[in-house]
Amino acid sequence: MATILETAAAAGCFQTLLAAVDAAGLRAALESAGPFTVFAPVDAAFDALPPGTVQTLVDNPPQLARILKFHVLAGSHRRSDLVLKPEWSSLEGAPVPIRRSEPFEVKNATVVTADVVCDNGVVHVIDRVILPG
Repeated sequence: MATILETAAAAGCFQTLLAAVDAAGLRAALESAGPFTVFAPVDAAFDALPPGTVQTLVDNPPQLARILKFHVLAGSHRRSDLVLKPEWSSLEGAPVPIRRSEPFEVKNATVVTADVVCDNGVVHVIDRVILPG
Protein backbone atom coordinates (compact mmCIF):
# COMPACT_ATOMS: atom_id res chain seq x y z
CA MET A 1 0.00 0.00 0.00
CA ALA A 2 1.18 3.54 -0.70
CA THR A 3 1.37 6.61 1.52
CA ILE A 4 -1.08 9.49 1.18
CA LEU A 5 1.31 11.49 -1.00
CA GLU A 6 2.27 8.48 -3.16
CA THR A 7 -1.42 7.74 -3.67
CA ALA A 8 -2.07 11.37 -4.64
CA ALA A 9 0.85 11.38 -7.08
CA ALA A 10 -0.31 8.15 -8.72
CA ALA A 11 -3.87 9.45 -9.14
CA GLY A 12 -2.69 12.24 -11.46
CA CYS A 13 -5.38 14.75 -10.44
CA PHE A 14 -3.63 16.27 -7.41
CA GLN A 15 -0.66 18.04 -9.01
CA THR A 16 -1.56 21.45 -7.55
CA LEU A 17 -2.12 19.95 -4.10
CA LEU A 18 1.24 18.16 -4.21
CA ALA A 19 3.01 21.35 -5.33
CA ALA A 20 1.29 23.27 -2.52
CA VAL A 21 2.37 20.65 0.05
CA ASP A 22 5.97 21.11 -1.11
CA ALA A 23 5.73 24.92 -1.15
CA ALA A 24 4.32 24.90 2.39
CA GLY A 25 7.03 22.57 3.66
CA LEU A 26 4.57 19.85 4.69
CA ARG A 27 5.87 16.90 2.64
CA ALA A 28 7.88 15.32 5.47
CA ALA A 29 4.93 15.55 7.86
CA LEU A 30 2.53 13.92 5.39
CA GLU A 31 5.07 11.20 4.59
CA SER A 32 5.36 10.30 8.29
CA ALA A 33 3.53 7.37 9.88
CA GLY A 34 0.60 9.58 10.90
CA PRO A 35 -2.08 8.47 10.64
CA PHE A 36 -3.88 11.35 8.99
CA THR A 37 -7.21 11.95 7.33
CA VAL A 38 -6.79 14.23 4.31
CA PHE A 39 -9.55 16.04 2.46
CA ALA A 40 -7.76 16.30 -0.89
CA PRO A 41 -8.95 18.90 -3.41
CA VAL A 42 -8.52 17.88 -7.04
CA ASP A 43 -6.68 20.16 -9.47
CA ALA A 44 -9.99 21.57 -10.77
CA ALA A 45 -10.77 22.77 -7.21
CA PHE A 46 -7.63 24.91 -7.21
CA ASP A 47 -8.38 26.07 -10.77
CA ALA A 48 -11.78 27.33 -9.57
CA LEU A 49 -10.18 29.74 -7.08
CA PRO A 50 -9.99 33.40 -8.15
CA PRO A 51 -7.14 34.13 -10.57
CA GLY A 52 -3.80 34.56 -8.82
CA THR A 53 -4.92 32.94 -5.55
CA VAL A 54 -2.70 29.86 -5.84
CA GLN A 55 0.37 31.95 -6.68
CA THR A 56 -0.35 34.33 -3.81
CA LEU A 57 -0.53 31.37 -1.43
CA VAL A 58 2.67 29.81 -2.80
CA ASP A 59 4.36 33.17 -2.19
CA ASN A 60 3.13 33.06 1.45
CA PRO A 61 4.13 29.59 2.81
CA PRO A 62 2.79 30.17 6.37
CA GLN A 63 -0.69 31.06 5.04
CA LEU A 64 -0.55 28.18 2.56
CA ALA A 65 0.43 25.77 5.35
CA ARG A 66 -2.48 27.02 7.47
CA ILE A 67 -4.97 26.35 4.67
CA LEU A 68 -3.51 22.94 3.91
CA LYS A 69 -3.56 21.94 7.59
CA PHE A 70 -7.27 22.80 7.60
CA HIS A 71 -7.66 19.92 5.11
CA VAL A 72 -6.07 17.41 7.54
CA LEU A 73 -7.28 15.64 10.66
CA ALA A 74 -5.15 13.67 13.10
CA GLY A 75 -6.01 9.99 12.96
CA SER A 76 -7.44 7.72 10.30
CA HIS A 77 -11.16 8.42 9.86
CA ARG A 78 -13.37 6.79 7.28
CA ARG A 79 -16.68 8.25 6.19
CA SER A 80 -18.55 6.03 8.66
CA ASP A 81 -16.52 7.62 11.50
CA LEU A 82 -16.74 11.19 10.23
CA VAL A 83 -20.53 11.29 10.02
CA LEU A 84 -20.83 10.44 13.72
CA LYS A 85 -19.93 14.03 14.69
CA PRO A 86 -20.99 17.37 13.16
CA GLU A 87 -17.42 18.73 13.20
CA TRP A 88 -13.84 17.61 13.70
CA SER A 89 -10.73 19.54 14.74
CA SER A 90 -8.28 20.11 11.90
CA LEU A 91 -4.51 20.20 12.32
CA GLU A 92 -4.85 23.94 11.71
CA GLY A 93 -6.96 24.15 14.87
CA ALA A 94 -10.26 25.27 13.37
CA PRO A 95 -13.24 22.92 13.31
CA VAL A 96 -14.13 21.23 10.03
CA PRO A 97 -17.91 20.85 9.66
CA ILE A 98 -19.16 17.52 8.31
CA ARG A 99 -22.54 17.10 6.63
CA ARG A 100 -23.88 13.93 8.12
CA SER A 101 -26.45 13.19 5.40
CA GLU A 102 -26.35 12.97 1.61
CA PRO A 103 -24.49 14.35 -0.15
CA PHE A 104 -21.42 13.72 2.01
CA GLU A 105 -19.80 17.15 2.40
CA VAL A 106 -16.89 18.67 4.25
CA LYS A 107 -17.56 22.35 4.92
CA ASN A 108 -18.53 23.65 1.46
CA ALA A 109 -16.97 20.80 -0.56
CA THR A 110 -18.59 17.60 -1.79
CA VAL A 111 -16.68 14.39 -1.18
CA VAL A 112 -16.50 12.81 -4.63
CA THR A 113 -14.54 9.74 -3.49
CA ALA A 114 -14.43 8.66 0.15
CA ASP A 115 -12.27 6.19 2.05
CA VAL A 116 -9.13 5.90 -0.07
CA VAL A 117 -7.09 3.90 2.45
CA CYS A 118 -3.32 4.50 2.49
CA ASP A 119 -0.41 3.27 4.61
CA ASN A 120 -0.50 6.39 6.77
CA GLY A 121 -4.17 7.29 6.77
CA VAL A 122 -7.25 7.90 4.67
CA VAL A 123 -7.94 10.29 1.79
CA HIS A 124 -11.33 11.75 0.93
CA VAL A 125 -11.31 13.43 -2.49
CA ILE A 126 -13.16 16.78 -2.51
CA ASP A 127 -14.30 19.09 -5.30
CA ARG A 128 -13.44 22.43 -3.66
CA VAL A 129 -10.66 23.97 -1.60
CA ILE A 130 -11.97 24.54 1.93
CA LEU A 131 -10.94 27.53 4.00
CA PRO A 132 -10.93 28.04 7.77
CA GLY A 133 -13.42 30.50 9.21
